[in-house]
Amino acid sequence: MSIPSIVRARYSRLVTWVITGGVCLILCMVYGYSIPNQLFNVTYSTVLESEGGALMGAKIADDGQWRFPASDSIPDRFRHALIAFEDRDFEHHMGVDISALARAAWQNTKEQRIVSGASTITMQVIRLSKGATRRTVWEKAKEMVQATRLELRYSKSEILAMYAAHAPFGGNVVGLEAAAWRYFGRTPHQLSWAESATLAVLPNAPALIHPGRNRDALKAKRNRLLAILLNQQTIDSLTYQLAIQEPLPEQPYALPRHAPHVLSTLYSGPEKGKRIRSGLNLHLQESVTAWVEHHRQRLSANGIHNAGVIVADVKTGAVLAYAGNTKAGNEHQQQVDVIRAPRSSGSILKPLLYLLQLNAGQLTPDQLVPDIPSQFSGYTPQNFNRTYSGAVPASEALARSLNIPAVYQLQEFGVPAFQFYLRKMGITTLNKPPEHYGLSLILGGGETTLWELTQTYTSLARQLRVYDPSNVQKGAFVPLSLSFMPSDHEQSSTPGPGFPLSEGAIWSTFEAMQEVNRPEDEVHWKRFEGSRKVAWKTGTSFGYRDAWAIGITPDVVVGVWVGNADGEGRPGLTGTKAAAPILFDVFNLLPTETSWFDTPDYELEEVEICTLTGHRAGVHCDHTEHRLIPETALITQACPYHQTIYVDETRTRRLNRQCSDGEPMIKQSQLVLPAVQAWYYQQEHPEYELMPPYKTGCTPDEHMAMQLIYPFSQSELYVPVELDGSKGALVFEVAHREPHSTVYWHLNEQFMGETQHQHQLSLSPQPGVHTLTLVDEHGSRLEHYFTVLE
Repeated sequence: MSIPSIVRARYSRLVTWVITGGVCLILCMVYGYSIPNQLFNVTYSTVLESEGGALMGAKIADDGQWRFPASDSIPDRFRHALIAFEDRDFEHHMGVDISALARAAWQNTKEQRIVSGASTITMQVIRLSKGATRRTVWEKAKEMVQATRLELRYSKSEILAMYAAHAPFGGNVVGLEAAAWRYFGRTPHQLSWAESATLAVLPNAPALIHPGRNRDALKAKRNRLLAILLNQQTIDSLTYQLAIQEPLPEQPYALPRHAPHVLSTLYSGPEKGKRIRSGLNLHLQESVTAWVEHHRQRLSANGIHNAGVIVADVKTGAVLAYAGNTKAGNEHQQQVDVIRAPRSSGSILKPLLYLLQLNAGQLTPDQLVPDIPSQFSGYTPQNFNRTYSGAVPASEALARSLNIPAVYQLQEFGVPAFQFYLRKMGITTLNKPPEHYGLSLILGGGETTLWELTQTYTSLARQLRVYDPSNVQKGAFVPLSLSFMPSDHEQSSTPGPGFPLSEGAIWSTFEAMQEVNRPEDEVHWKRFEGSRKVAWKTGTSFGYRDAWAIGITPDVVVGVWVGNADGEGRPGLTGTKAAAPILFDVFNLLPTETSWFDTPDYELEEVEICTLTGHRAGVHCDHTEHRLIPETALITQACPYHQTIYVDETRTRRLNRQCSDGEPMIKQSQLVLPAVQAWYYQQEHPEYELMPPYKTGCTPDEHMAMQLIYPFSQSELYVPVELDGSKGALVFEVAHREPHSTVYWHLNEQFMGETQHQHQLSLSPQPGVHTLTLVDEHGSRLEHYFTVLE
């Protein structure tokens, strides 16, 4: 053979190899990509499960089908029934059953019509993934090729799971799990042999499930399958006899609705169309929902229809129970998730202000704060019970939910700073400028949600629970979660919008909140006593529109809101009467805790405290005791209320160097409150001793001997009109540190009279600007400018 011939032959063989290799490569690629990466391009129902995997609720898929996302496991009963009915050699073939094909070809040829399709379960999965297609020989051939490819990609169990998740079960029910719930009201794993067999035969003829139609045909198919299982010795004769006696399902069951508001929240987010494992505890969820409904029936007599309760796990941030509303009906907006709805906060933020002041070193836990009638640039807050104590320990003011002390504390801390730190702590609803809220922010002038409130207190509880003096990162923010599986281990701190917070300040705040033994209506307290330690607080918004309660333990935080979703206020809608009973009924559902937060020793300091004022002891305090206070409070002012005075031997007259005339001067410590505070303080503390009067001829040393009670800082007044139409009078009142002193009253430099002991004077000034001047017998002077309006 010549060289050119040899070259041509080799070239021809090379081309043949290349073409053959290319064709093989193309065929391999076609085979490899014969099925898409995502086999089923369909929408799924949104399925909510409890922390134990129980179904809490589901939303129908976008295409109107009840189609649950594929489950990880198939019940053994259904697996055996399905394989026995659809594909007996499923475990042994590679997607195509050759013997079944031969048998089907023989039967179809013999009968001159299609009586058997020889489709394996794997081929049916391919057909289900394509949707409605014409059943031709070409399509059948494609299904066979794709079935073998599917077998190479997935395990037998995964293929069964895909079939079980996408097979039609009649009507708009797709998939085994949806069918089990719709037809039998329980999970596939809880189905009997008869029920499993019923569902195994349904995809072959899904129209048979319609109640009132085809019942005999469906039952016959089920029983034939049960007989096959008996012959295979999968079930015994007794099981078979019992199974064939079971009735067929009737009307479809409604799916569980244990947490509809949780499901709606997750449905509107990225979890839509997925199987969501939450931290919800099914038993607790049902019990909380039942108690909420019980209290709704009680409260509805007063026109109060809505309530929300949330229970959060301190360790993980998982929500254990979420009752988003009552079952009050659509006319009372039961569909509204009141846990997420912004509502006026009432007094529920007071513990956070107390905490922030402790953290900033502006306060010791029990130091005296003012509780007197006050006006702040036109804002006139009042205590809930319309009484005043003059001065109260800050912890007691918190426990009693007194409004005036809280406003004074906010004035000192600053509204911008308070709003800033609240937002850092997770209260995002306070998004207006500080001047929009003003000092009313601490009494409900701003809005929050039960979700964010519970989240904030849960973060505080967790920081104290996991206290570690070696951890330099403080203030970690723990977001609440509806859609994760809580682990047995505590999560590590989650950096977020936190800021450094002293565990000593948190501990002191929770200690004060344990003493909430005199809430807004004291007669209800006794019903809340018990061995469980709970730091708790109630709140009531202006106009009786919102009732709040929050309860904190080392393990859980419970938040409660009660009111009307449309904002209607109702008399008696208070935190104590409406929300607190629900709070403690929920706590009674939980395991009793006997432990409490460990004392954060490295964040507290034992210091000498003035017994009467709660301040760090000053040099003039004669009664002191040692108490634990946050380290941050070490910079607070020493007691400013005790001073040293000199009295005569009878201790009934005060002396100073100018008037002692050689008389012995006895030194003594005296608690001296500002005049107005002293006037109210003495009403509740008869033991409070007023300053002795000066000896005649002595010049007073102190300033501010007098303070106005009315008008307290008011600059604009109206003179009242009597019932008969005559002009009335304004009753001016002043507090004097020495009530027995004589006070001389002047209006516009004109003498109007004098008072002693009870310093009140009735005046009827004309409209216009006036100057009220008061002078006592010692020469102390007080002026106040005011305007009388028409």
